[in-house]
Amino acid sequence: MTAPRPADPPSEDLSRLAALHGVATSYSPSPDREVAASGTALTLTLAALGVDASTPGAVRAALAARERERGERLLPPTVVGWSGSPPAALAALPEGTRLRIDTEQGESRASADGLPPGVHRLTAATPDGRTATAHLIVAPPRLPTPTGRSHGLLVQLYSLLSRRSWGMGDLGDLAELAGWAGRSLGAGFVQVNPLHAAVPGAPTDPSPYRPSSRRFPDPVHLRIEDVPEAAYVDDPERLRALLERAGRLREAVLHQGALIDRDAVWELKREALELLGEVPLGPGRRAAYCDFLAGQGQALEDHATWCALAEVHGSDWHRWPTGLRDPRSAETTRARNGLLDRVDFWSRLAWLTDTQLTAAQRAGREAGMPVGIVHDLAVGVHPGGADAWAQQEYFAAGMSVGAPPDAFNARGQDWGLPPWRPDRLAESGYAPFRELLRALFRYAGALRIDHVMGLFRLWWVPQGHPPTEGTYVRYDAEAMLAALVLEASRAGAPVIGEDLGTVEPGVREALRERGVLGTSVLWFERDWEGDGRPLPPDSWRADCLATATTHDLPSTAARLTGEHVELRDSLGLLTRPLEEERAEAAADAGEWLSLLSRLGLLHGTGGGSDTSSEEAEIQAVHRFLLRTPARMVGVWLPDGVGDRRPQNLPGTWDQYPNWRLPIADAQGRPVTLEDLTASPRLHALMEVLRDGGA
Repeated sequence: MTAPRPADPPSEDLSRLAALHGVATSYSPSPDREVAASGTALTLTLAALGVDASTPGAVRAALAARERERGERLLPPTVVGWSGSPPAALAALPEGTRLRIDTEQGESRASADGLPPGVHRLTAATPDGRTATAHLIVAPPRLPTPTGRSHGLLVQLYSLLSRRSWGMGDLGDLAELAGWAGRSLGAGFVQVNPLHAAVPGAPTDPSPYRPSSRRFPDPVHLRIEDVPEAAYVDDPERLRALLERAGRLREAVLHQGALIDRDAVWELKREALELLGEVPLGPGRRAAYCDFLAGQGQALEDHATWCALAEVHGSDWHRWPTGLRDPRSAETTRARNGLLDRVDFWSRLAWLTDTQLTAAQRAGREAGMPVGIVHDLAVGVHPGGADAWAQQEYFAAGMSVGAPPDAFNARGQDWGLPPWRPDRLAESGYAPFRELLRALFRYAGALRIDHVMGLFRLWWVPQGHPPTEGTYVRYDAEAMLAALVLEASRAGAPVIGEDLGTVEPGVREALRERGVLGTSVLWFERDWEGDGRPLPPDSWRADCLATATTHDLPSTAARLTGEHVELRDSLGLLTRPLEEERAEAAADAGEWLSLLSRLGLLHGTGGGSDTSSEEAEIQAVHRFLLRTPARMVGVWLPDGVGDRRPQNLPGTWDQYPNWRLPIADAQGRPVTLEDLTASPRLHALMEVLRDGGA
């Protein structure tokens, strides 16, 4: 790969200024290469952080101001302490400095020793009369290690249709799956895709990784019939008609080859929810709703206000009337007051969805699952959505998150998601991040964090520029991890970091030190520092979720047969001749099958019945995962019925039906939740895990 050479190399002063603000002046696409960031990238990134570097004079002035600030500052905006050890930042204070710590619990202390976990207020006063205040995050040293070992299922919820679904999987289906898997399969968890609120409007972006809000879930996942008010609607015939239309949507997906149509599902559910919204809440339900409103506070009011305004002005707040672009303006307050019914409608939907998410988690735990539902936190939000509007002071204007050029993608990637400003996060004591985590842990038994490396640094791409013109911006990883460990430990929930791909040195070690599990996918686990061969099971790390595949990768059946190469070829995605790709895929699968054979893992199961070689190989793959020390082992649910198709094919947009496929069998026939639970093939695979790989 040849990376473009920057046309405007940065000056020495600009490079120093960038480094002082955590903006990288170079990156390494491979261990033996380093590429300098362009002056344009540094200048635009600094501007997004509120630093003027547009001229040499501005650079010198900003550099002097930054160095003066660093010299005068007693404390950083947020100080981190780990239970049992004093915060390191306090050691740099002048001798004789007096401390006052106002704890989250309402106490006032003069020492940082023995502080309880929480977010406290720290004040320091030096003998020469200087004072400083800071947020003090105190977290347990690490998350508790999951007790024992668990296995579970990985599924994209929308793809899991039951005979009661309205054209896509819903929270009723999730509760049923969790209850069945816990009781019948001995499963410890079910991991799902992000269920964050999507940006409304047709056509909706079907990707669950580009949401409007990560703080609130999407009501499209509601099971309408499970809402208590459904029994008391004034017009039951209208609701019955909606159920019939929903049945036709479901049948089209399951029996007529139709794709999952989220917009059509939402159109029906929204009409039903409007009908349910006319039903007065009973006293107990009203009290529960009021508690929810009080607990969610300003965040929910903002979210519901954005949804109500989007109904009137469209789903990109940048195009709204000027006064409405500011959530705190007088114009927005007046507009909210004029839309109180719609604000209440959207608030109520958030409550209903939260309630059914909580019920799904309860169903899993009552079925004996030690973890329950593992929810997924997307790496960012849509720039025109609710979170970007309500929290715009925390987002870097004119920037989006992506990935730098590397050996696999010479052009880099632009994901179109605005990044958080690390300076504003620190000034707030990481409040937006903590509140987001707290919201998810309301109903999550564990949390998977997509692109967990983003806690350390993110590749910022200036708007209007290619990803090659970006640069890395560093976050205070210790503070981000402290916030994460604090909220997860309060919830008693494990955390899984998606750390696949290029990971800078030290990141996996830092995550492991704090008890965050990693992600290990079989096909990527090779001895990359040695002979490149498949890594034997005893060489795998223990602190991870081990799987055979993910939603972004080929199914195990397709990987073993090489069908994924044919799919990419049919879509024109190959960058090398087809025969080369086929040969490499066959060699890759062959090496793994050879290892499975040498370990004695290639044998059929299923109560003495014949098992196809494909089924035997997929079972062997999972026996192998059980041979590793991984604390969690996940089965991609479509693998249980021989599904060939990936749910998402990176590098495609309209060439492939990403995020719109139902789970299907080896012949491509959609499989319902009820059929899944009766599948001999799935039961035989899960028996492998239940028997410990015997």
